[in-house]
Order: sequence, then structure tokens, then C-alpha cells
Amino acid sequence: MTSGASHRARRAGRFRPVAVVLAAVAASTITLVSCGSDDDNGGSSTPSTERPTPPDTASFSGTAPSALSSAEASARARASAAASSASAAASSFEASVSADTERANKAAESELKNVGGQGNAMSDVAMTGKPRSQTGGLLAVVVTITNKTDKKASYAVQIDFRDPSGKTVETRYVGAEDLAPGKKAQPLAISRKPPEPVLTPKLVRAQRY
Repeated sequence: MTSGASHRARRAGRFRPVAVVLAAVAASTITLVSCGSDDDNGGSSTPSTERPTPPDTASFSGTAPSALSSAEASARARASAAASSASAAASSFEASVSADTERANKAAESELKNVGGQGNAMSDVAMTGKPRSQTGGLLAVVVTITNKTDKKASYAVQIDFRDPSGKTVETRYVGAEDLAPGKKAQPLAISRKPPEPVLTPKLVRAQRY
């Protein structure tokens, strides 16, 4: 072996440990990359998955039940307000009618106390119903009294309100005073009973005096 060849062999021997170290580092790097690749491709390693955060129960305040209770309370308040409004409307309607006819109605009731049978003026009286939308929900009957005689006269009329069985549950008296010949009066007979059961008005007596 020549001196040049011997010199190259010695240099190669000095660098061999360095090459070994580099090879080991490279192998470790490949191993790490391989492990990372296995994780990404769904290998045996446990994937890094973010766990859902549990709800903070301390923040629960029962909002839904409270909202439901509030809605129910609001519905009850609206129903109560509607009932009060209807009652007020009925009272207002009845008061406006009574202000004009109360004296005549009392006179009619007093007059009919002494009348037997149906009276002498049944043919002078007719009845028609009045829409509840105009009476605040009350059952009201328009009693049309026509003076068919040739002289001035007063009238007393009795209206019974009967239930479906035919039983009289309420009686009203209406009248007209000093009605001229051929003229008409149209007092109202108003029931104060609840809408149910449905009542039927019945002309019972009519007296001309």
C-alpha cells in the first residue's frame, strides 16, 4: 500500500464515528415522522380529540318553566280582563236602559199585581231578540207595544225567562205610559242570568190601563 492510500484510509477511519452518529439521528427522525403519520392516518395511537366542555349547571336558572308560568299568568290576566270588560259593558248597557225606563217598569209591575190571567192587551205586544253584541253579552228582548185603540193608554207587560225544561228562572216587567193612539213603544226586557243554560223569553201577561 502506498503512502497516499494509507493516508486516505486513516482519514476515513476518523470520520466513520461521525457517519454513524448522523445515521442514528436520521433513523430517529424517520421513526418520529412515521409515528406522526400513523396518528394522522388513524393508526393504533390514540388520536388527539378535543373533549366537549360539560355544561355549567350553575348558570341554569329555570328560564323555560318561568316563561311558561309567565305565559299562563298572562293568559289568566287577559281572560280576567276580558270578563271584567264584558261585565262592565253589560252593566253600562243595563244602566243606560234602566235610567230611561225604571219608573215605567215599576209601574207595570205594580199594575200587573191586580191582573188575573193574561190581561187585555196580549195582541198589542210583540217581542224580538236583540243581538248580544249590542247588549254587552246580556240576553235582552225588545218588547214592541202598539196602542191599537183610539185613545191614549198605558201598558204593563210581564216577560218570563225560562230554561230548557220550561221552568221560569227570572221575570221582568216593562211598560209604556200615556202612549198615544197608533203609537209604539219599545222597552227592553233584560235577563241578568248567566249565558248558560240558554233561556227563552215568554210573553206571559199584557195589560192596557
